[in-house]
Amino acid sequence: MIVKALELPKRFLVGRPLRSERLGETLLPKKLALPVFCSDPLSSNAYATEEILLMLSLGGLTLLHLTPWVAAVVVALLIVVVLSYRQTCHAYPNGGGAYAVSRANLGTNASLVAASALLVDYVLTVAVSVAAGVQNIISAVPPLGPHAVLVSIGMIAILAVVNLRGIKESGTAFAIPTYGFIVVVLTMIALGLFRILTGSTPRAESASYGIAPAGNAGGLLVVLIAMRAFASGCTALTGVEAVSNGVPNFKPPKSRNAAATLAIMGTITVVMFAGITALALTSHVHVADDPARITGAPAGYQQRTVIAQVAGSVFGGYHSIGFFAVQLFTAAILVLAANTAFNGFPILASLLGHDGFLPRQFSRRGDRLVFSNGIVILSALAGLLIWVFHASTTRLIQLYIIGVFVSFTLSQAGMVVHWSRKLQEAPLSVVRRAIMRSRAINALGAVFTAVVLVVVLITKFTHGAWIVVLAMPSVFLLMKGIRRHYDRVAAELRPSPGGVTLPARVFAIVLVSKLHEPTLRALAYARATRPTSLTAVTVATDQEASDGLLLEWTERDIPVPLKVLSSPYRDVTGPVLGYVKDIRRTSPRDLVAVFIPEYVVGHWWEALLHNQSALRLKARLLFQPGVMVINVPWQLGSAASLEARRVDGLLPGHPTGPRLDRSA
Repeated sequence: MIVKALELPKRFLVGRPLRSERLGETLLPKKLALPVFCSDPLSSNAYATEEILLMLSLGGLTLLHLTPWVAAVVVALLIVVVLSYRQTCHAYPNGGGAYAVSRANLGTNASLVAASALLVDYVLTVAVSVAAGVQNIISAVPPLGPHAVLVSIGMIAILAVVNLRGIKESGTAFAIPTYGFIVVVLTMIALGLFRILTGSTPRAESASYGIAPAGNAGGLLVVLIAMRAFASGCTALTGVEAVSNGVPNFKPPKSRNAAATLAIMGTITVVMFAGITALALTSHVHVADDPARITGAPAGYQQRTVIAQVAGSVFGGYHSIGFFAVQLFTAAILVLAANTAFNGFPILASLLGHDGFLPRQFSRRGDRLVFSNGIVILSALAGLLIWVFHASTTRLIQLYIIGVFVSFTLSQAGMVVHWSRKLQEAPLSVVRRAIMRSRAINALGAVFTAVVLVVVLITKFTHGAWIVVLAMPSVFLLMKGIRRHYDRVAAELRPSPGGVTLPARVFAIVLVSKLHEPTLRALAYARATRPTSLTAVTVATDQEASDGLLLEWTERDIPVPLKVLSSPYRDVTGPVLGYVKDIRRTSPRDLVAVFIPEYVVGHWWEALLHNQSALRLKARLLFQPGVMVINVPWQLGSAASLEARRVDGLLPGHPTGPRLDRSA
C-alpha cells in the first residue's frame, strides 16, 4: 500500500526510530545548543546593519550620520532583552517561553496572543532567513538569481529533513557553519580595525557613489525615517526567545546552561553587530532600497549586500579567499538561522497541542523523538511564503519582528507579575532584594519592548506589516475554536454516573457482493458474536448476478437468511443506508452491527482496484448513531507474501499479531 511504499524512503531520509527511553541521549550541551537555538540572532548580523542603512538612505547620504545612534539603541535593547530572558530560563525550566509565562501570570487570552505572535514569527523566520541566505549566495554567484524561489524551497526541504532526523543530529550538522560564521566575521572585524589603526582604512566599492534622496528629508520626516531604521535594525533581536522555549532540550542543569548559552549569544551578537556597523561606516558603504537611486555608479551596476562590501574592502577585493569565506559562511548561517524556528515552532506547537489549542498530534514525538508534525507544517507554510513573495528579503522583512515584540512584551510583563508574587512569599531580605532586582530587569524589558512594538507598528504597518496584524488574530481565533471543539467533545464523551447500559438487542448485517471465502469468513465471525438476529444483505445492481447469488446461497444451504435490496439506479450505498435506518426507526434503542468483508492488499496500486464500495459505505455508516461497523479482513496473496518478507527480516516491519484461520 502507499504507506508501505513510502517506508523505505522515509527510513533513508529520517533514520530508524528511536525508543522513548533514549530521549535523554538527545539533550544538548552548550556547544551544540548555541548553533541549534542561537543561529537566528547570530545570523541577523548579516543584514541588521544593512536594514538600518537602507532605511536611512531614504534621506540620501545626509542621514547616514544617525547610524551609530540607531545601532547603539538596538544594542541597548538587545542587552535588556537577553537579561530579561535569562530570568525566564531560571523561572520556567520546563520551557514554553512567552506562552508559558503569559499563561501562568496573565491568563489564557494573553498566552494565546503570545503564542499566535510566536507561531507567525517562526514561519517568517524561516522564510526571511532562507531568502536572505539565498540572496548572499546570489551575490557570489549572480547566475542563480532567476532561480531564487526554487533554491529557497530546496533549502527549506533540506532543513526539514535534517531536523526530522533529530535535534542532536541537527545541532552537530549546523555547528560547523555557525562557528565558522562567528570566526570569519570576528576575523574580518579584527583585521578591519587593525587596518584602521594602522592608517590603511578599508574603502567599499560604493564609497564614491551617491544616493538620491527619496524626498525632502526634514523635520518630522527625519524622525520617521530614524524610527523606521531603528525598527528594521531590531531584526538583530529575532530568535532571542528560542532559548527560553527550548530549556527542556538542554543537558542538566538545564536552566543554568540555557541562561549561559543566552549570555554567550548576546555577547557575540553585540560584538559582531557593532563591529560590522563600524566597518560599514568607516569604509563608506552606500546602499539603497531602490538601486536606481544610486548615482555615479557604472552602467549595469549590481548592488551587493553590506556584509559583502565590507568583506571585499577588508580582505582586498571580491576575489580574495577572505571574501569568499565570509560569503560562504554568511549564506550558510542565514539558511541555517531558520533552524532556530525549526526548534522553537515544534516545541511551542507541542505545548499548545497538549493544552488543546492546536491538534493533539502536535504534542506527539515522531520516530526520532522530535515533534515531526510541527516540523512538516512549518516547512510547508514557510515554503508557501517564499513562493508568494518571490523569495524577496526586502518584502518579507517588512512582515518581520512584529510578532517578536508582541511576545517580548507579554513575556516580560508576565515575569513582572511572577516576581511580584514571589516577593509576597519571600520572608528574607536577601532573597527579596534578588527578586526585586529581577523584577526591575523584567519591568525595564517590558516597557522598552512595548515602546519598540509601537514604533514597529507605526513604521511598518503600511509597508506590509498589516498582513501580520491580520494573521495573528486569525491564529488566535483558530486556537480558541480548536479548544472549544475539544471541550465540547470531552463534555459529550464524559461517562454518565450509571455507565453505559447494555443494548437489549443487536441486529447484525453481513454485506455480501459474491459468495466467496471473504464472505464466508464474515458470516462465520458474525455468527460467533451471537447477535440477536443475523441477516445477510446484498444489493441487486445486476438482476442476473443477484439471481445467481440466491441460487448458490440455497444450494450451499447457508444458515443465514439473504435479503436482496432493490437498486433501480445501480447504487450500493443508498439502499444499505436506507435498510439500516429502517431498523433504527423500528428499534431506536438497539444496536445495528454491520460486518463488511474487505480485501487486504500488498501493493499501493492494488488498493486502487479494490474496496472502493466498502470505503464509501464505511464513510457514510460512521455518521449513523447506534450503528457499529466491523471490518472483516481477507489477506490476498500479495499481502501475505509481503508480511512473510517482513517476518524473515527482508523488509523493515512491525511486531506481527495472530493470523485469522482461513478455514473460519
